[in-house]
Amino acid sequence: MDSARAIRVTVVCGGPSAEAEVSRVSGRGVAEALSAAEFDVEVVELNFDVGDALREASPDVVFPVLHGPPGEDGTFQGFLETLGIAYVGSGVHASACAMDKALAKALFRDAGLVVARDIVLRRNVGARAAARDVIAALGQNVVVKPTRQGSAVGVRFPSTSNELEAAIDEAFGFDERVLVEERIEGREIAVAILERDVAEALPVIEVRTPAGSWYDFAHRYTSGLSEHVIPAPLSVAQYQKTQETAKLAHLALGCRDLSRADFVVPLESDPVLLEVNTLPGMTPTSLYPDAARAVGISFEELVASLVKRALARRGSA
Repeated sequence: MDSARAIRVTVVCGGPSAEAEVSRVSGRGVAEALSAAEFDVEVVELNFDVGDALREASPDVVFPVLHGPPGEDGTFQGFLETLGIAYVGSGVHASACAMDKALAKALFRDAGLVVARDIVLRRNVGARAAARDVIAALGQNVVVKPTRQGSAVGVRFPSTSNELEAAIDEAFGFDERVLVEERIEGREIAVAILERDVAEALPVIEVRTPAGSWYDFAHRYTSGLSEHVIPAPLSVAQYQKTQETAKLAHLALGCRDLSRADFVVPLESDPVLLEVNTLPGMTPTSLYPDAARAVGISFEELVASLVKRALARRGSA
């Protein structure tokens, strides 16, 4: 790819989030793939000096490989907009909306998508009073999530009222608001969306973990602790519904370039949309690259196409 030699790409990763180390692993992988595709690549840490580093690098495109705030929630995207630098992925508004699980669910409901019943808790109420509110609204069979974290950070499945209170208290350590959802049993499903000419849903993936476990932080990023089944063994109707819903969720948030929608799919009913990730993981154990490979798109081709889309936007601005 001779034309790529002059294209300077700065991969930004790391930062202060709870997912920073995963971001660095993803970032190194993206940088290596872009280098193999003959782009001029530099890796930069998201820290106090990132502005100086970007000015020195003078990139044509920034590839944010960031998980969690402030890299995935629109904050860094706004910084790049201010600097006038083209970048891969969703813009400020979509990034902010997707990162806020409660806000995203409101947009999904408005779009007519199936989501779990929930209640949003605020830190000033206190964990004990919040637990009572949860039980009154949803019962004890629930999932507790910090509102603005990714990679299952702070997610808990309490079984008793004491565990519920402890889970809420822990989640408040990550965020001033906590999302609690009814717990729905079913297959753990992911659908990647890739924009080329149009937004397209890649093959549906079922995530399997050992009995008694779930797709938590360790099972996401430790080799051998999860299995990605492609295509997911769903009924034809459920398979098509997850792909359709993933595209509608991508559009409802205003996402750009790529996203990944996560679902739980009960045995005999409609898929339930959980959330959308605007900067999916790019590690060796991540779902998004596997989905791309399933349709014959290598990792090098994937990241190169994303850079070219961002570059084309700069040219049309």
